Amino acid sequence: MKRKLIAALLTMAMVGSLTACGSASAPASSAAPSEAPAETEAASEAAGSEAAPAASTAAASSDTETTYDTTNKTGRKLKFGYTCMDGTNPFFVTIQNEMKAKIEANGDELVITDPGNDVSKQISQVEDMLSQNLDGLFMNPVDAEGIAPALDEAKTAGVPMVGFDTQVADMSYLVSYTGSDNYNAGKVVGEDLVAKCPDGGDIIVLDSPTMQSVVDRTNGFLDAIDGHGFNIVAQQDAKGNLEEAMGIAEDLLQAHPDVVAIFGGNDPTALGALAAANAAGVTDCKIYGVDGSPDIKAELASGDSLIAGTGAQSPVSIADKAVEIMYKVMNGEEVESTYPVDTFLINADNVADYGTDGWQ
Repeated sequence: MKRKLIAALLTMAMVGSLTACGSASAPASSAAPSEAPAETEAASEAAGSEAAPAASTAAASSDTETTYDTTNKTGRKLKFGYTCMDGTNPFFVTIQNEMKAKIEANGDELVITDPGNDVSKQISQVEDMLSQNLDGLFMNPVDAEGIAPALDEAKTAGVPMVGFDTQVADMSYLVSYTGSDNYNAGKVVGEDLVAKCPDGGDIIVLDSPTMQSVVDRTNGFLDAIDGHGFNIVAQQDAKGNLEEAMGIAEDLLQAHPDVVAIFGGNDPTALGALAAANAAGVTDCKIYGVDGSPDIKAELASGDSLIAGTGAQSPVSIADKAVEIMYKVMNGEEVESTYPVDTFLINADNVADYGTDGWQ
């Protein structure tokens, strides 16, 4: 049964349902695109998940393109390693492909691994890559604290690490970091929920406490809805995975069939919750994610989905900035400790501005 639901979801052939939040609904709020200062995304993660950052909620103008200098000036072929928490997540697939294209365009090599959300496997894979005489390593940890042994190995080997999307617990291991303003990504969808459900109600939160990016998103979401009449009836770890989220949501919706909203820490989690809600015949619930993936945007554009919004980010911008940082390090240039990339709300009101056939 679950396999059929997943297949149906991934082919976008699910039965749509109503998106009202009871009788008390307000018009959706949307962030108008505007130019933002040179990428403004990971500032919240740099500040930690405890405090709210002063981040922009608007998207960078689609008419403005940022130029990234990814030139290899060393005069020799370079070899880099790449590790992310889940190589099957479309967000990371996009980052991986973009990095690979940029690096190979220089005649350099990117060694790619996928630990499948297993930190022990990630540590082992990093150790194996380090044995291949890497010049640099792109790091996205499964577990911000649990990855420490691999960071120690890289430090001992003298291999510089550029973090992306998710921070490690001790940022001193990294020469630099680039990623989304994850706190703001959760905050903007929380604000959208408050606007659409001003009377509040019971909600479900599907997070992932070992993933710092999801922790920050969840904190932003919870801060945004605080004091607005919402009651969290369940909060569980969906591990950022569609199938995991679907199974959890199936059980939770049986226990709490009248929830007005579900927050997922990323878009795969939201899509898993959507599959469960559709299978259960739920017609009065708003589901939010974070990513801005093509699948989520297609749901928003359909006009008949329970998906209500997503805190959008740009994996292409993150990949390009990470590669630029790495080449600056290779070329002996100075780099900043953090390069943030903006996040913003996409909902049914503005999804047409971003399209559904790719990432923004």
